[in-house]
Amino acid sequence: MAELFRMPAVAADAATAVLSAWQVAEGASFTKDDALVSIETDKAEVDVSAERDGVLLKALYEAGVEIEVGDPIAVLGTAGEQTGDLDALLVELGVAAPAEARQAVRRDVPEEPAVPAPSAAPALPLAPASGEPDRGGRIFSSPLARRLAREAGLGIEALTGTGPGGRIVRRDVEAAVAVAAGRAQATEPPAPPVPAPVPQATTPAAPASAAGTGDHEDIPHTRMRRAIARRLTESKQHTPHFYLRATCAVDELLALRQRINAVSPVKISVNDLLIKAVATAHTQVPEMNAVWQPDAVRRFRTVDVSVAIATDTGLVTPVLRGIENLSVSAIATRTRAFAERARSGRLVPADLEGGSITVSNLGMYGVEEFAAIINPPQAAILAIGAARDEAVVRDGAVTAAKVLGVVLSVDHRPVDGAVAARWLAAFTEAVENPVRLVV
Repeated sequence: MAELFRMPAVAADAATAVLSAWQVAEGASFTKDDALVSIETDKAEVDVSAERDGVLLKALYEAGVEIEVGDPIAVLGTAGEQTGDLDALLVELGVAAPAEARQAVRRDVPEEPAVPAPSAAPALPLAPASGEPDRGGRIFSSPLARRLAREAGLGIEALTGTGPGGRIVRRDVEAAVAVAAGRAQATEPPAPPVPAPVPQATTPAAPASAAGTGDHEDIPHTRMRRAIARRLTESKQHTPHFYLRATCAVDELLALRQRINAVSPVKISVNDLLIKAVATAHTQVPEMNAVWQPDAVRRFRTVDVSVAIATDTGLVTPVLRGIENLSVSAIATRTRAFAERARSGRLVPADLEGGSITVSNLGMYGVEEFAAIINPPQAAILAIGAARDEAVVRDGAVTAAKVLGVVLSVDHRPVDGAVAARWLAAFTEAVENPVRLVV
């Protein structure tokens, strides 16, 4: 029996998502767990899998469209099902009138609007058109339109909607911004005349995906890159960071890893052992296993740790859950599975939600030390550098040792400095006495 397939809630706080690509063609059959569609979120591009066998009867949107969570995006049927009158089926399912279903409003991938700062944008004395439908005092607008209006310093109530039922959509905000920019330019003195350009030999135009001149190339921002930039900027602006540094002796940790790998079918990395050390420290200092909420500090009962993984499209941070109860080999297995899925675009939304701390390791690149930006709403991120040989003093004598530099970035709202210091001491103790990581 035919049913609607709706845009899934790809992130806890997301009102919309972009339909990146259909993985199944119209009329094609699929089986349970097959990828139906790729959805682009602020954090990654993920595949949404089928919950049962079936056939894609009709895709209601094309690729590249931003769609509100919960809106229908396709009609699915049972395996082998055929439909004769698709328009009648859409009406029966309550999607829309046939013409509306075929001419759904396209909402492109959001771009950072090139508009004046809020303080520079004049207020627009716009009134609703006399022919606009009566909204009963309510103003209907898309989440994207509201965000763009807010960034441009415009009141949403002053705009006229041209979407279905008078809904305010992106193009309405952009039109208002253009009017504001035109008025601002009208008050400025005219620019001096520019000499006519001298004709030059024509050259092929640069492709739209990479603009520039002979000495540079402009790589257009992807949705993911814009999201990373926005989230990290917000983190530095709104999260009061403080930093603690430590140097850990890792001779015993490296020796333990070598002994484990000599007998274990699952190869253990240094990072796997360090993630386990984070779980140990969180268990000993539970005050660190928390995040800031508007009305309370939320403290977690299990240790969920994000692991930073670099991909071709950007950094993703899938969450390892309940690692206080996992063996090091189980952590290694799950981390590698996440890395493979991240680099092939097969992470699911649930993989990216939660956690109170992220582990970011650049030691494999020879980086000795760095300070990382907290991934909101988490409370901390541990930046790990490369192990290196250094002269250290032990029992009054100078000796050579392998040491590792770490920097802990902490959100000062839920965590005080003394708590973070105790956590870092517990982490260092676990790293320098690693036998506790395997018992």
